[in-house]
Amino acid sequence: MTYDRLVCANCASPVSEGRCPVCRASRERLQQQDGLFGGMTPAALIALLVGLIAVALLAHEVAAAGA
Repeated sequence: MTYDRLVCANCASPVSEGRCPVCRASRERLQQQDGLFGGMTPAALIALLVGLIAVALLAHEVAAAGA
């Protein structure tokens, strides 16, 4: 989940704005937890998955045609 949509329970503002110490601490923690695909949007992840599936299908077709 991205922190730009989270709302702080302490100050009721978006965590991404970092208005209070709780927001700032949560924002820092979430930024540190971002992995390789952590900064990508769900749409970008789906597009990447569709692209990988297309490449796999194309490789399978090429291998089947050569056999």
